[in-house]
Amino acid sequence: MASDLLLFQISSISALIGMTLGWRGVMTRYSGFYDLPTAWSNIFWGILLGGIYASQIYTQVIIPNIEFEATNETVVNPLNLILLCLIASIIAHFILRRNRVRTGSSQTTSGWALGLAIGGMFAMVVIYAVLRLSNFNSQLVITVALLAILGPRCEAIISSYQGNLMLMGRKWGAILRATMWRCAYVVMFAYVLSAPIGWIFIIPVMLISNRASENWIWNSIPKAGKKQLRKIWARQARERKLAKISGNMTSNYTGKESE
Repeated sequence: MASDLLLFQISSISALIGMTLGWRGVMTRYSGFYDLPTAWSNIFWGILLGGIYASQIYTQVIIPNIEFEATNETVVNPLNLILLCLIASIIAHFILRRNRVRTGSSQTTSGWALGLAIGGMFAMVVIYAVLRLSNFNSQLVITVALLAILGPRCEAIISSYQGNLMLMGRKWGAILRATMWRCAYVVMFAYVLSAPIGWIFIIPVMLISNRASENWIWNSIPKAGKKQLRKIWARQARERKLAKISGNMTSNYTGKESE
């Protein structure tokens, strides 16, 4: 289709756009009520972990799955999938257990930032695989767009959920449940490479989980912070309402003058 360098650039830019959208959707909304340097630190660790994790998923799961679809000879070893997802969940657990994270009780928001980076690297690898194996058409564009948007967000939801369970004191439960969900989304993302109909199952689950993630992050904010956030949101709502009224009055006045 094109040179490997061009495909890598397209996959990288697509993943970065997905990470940016994931950041703006949640982290921007709660800006000022979490430790931003810690969040950026988790982005760094997420890129390191995600790069290794995504490359192993690519060689151990995605490539065997593609070969199985083509020849029916190579079968994905489920133990490799479980082991990789378990290791990723354990490493994420230790990253979210650092003192700077626990001091501010920011496991949930830190998990979101960590997951965005891990998911961004994962999405980049999967997009690269799709671009190498597919011819350019409308289905390819839709697949790349969905991978770029949903890849980082799905991993962010899982890592945020893991952080929420850690905040509740359920350490082993956090690791095991995160492993289960990681296995599920890796399998589904590998499946949609050959069967785009799989998006019908991924998108509804992601939307439901995304709504639940807002509750996890909200519950992690101290009471004083919640009160201040409500005041800020109320003030912003009033400002938007006044701006809308002012705009309508200006347009009406301009219309009368033209008459």
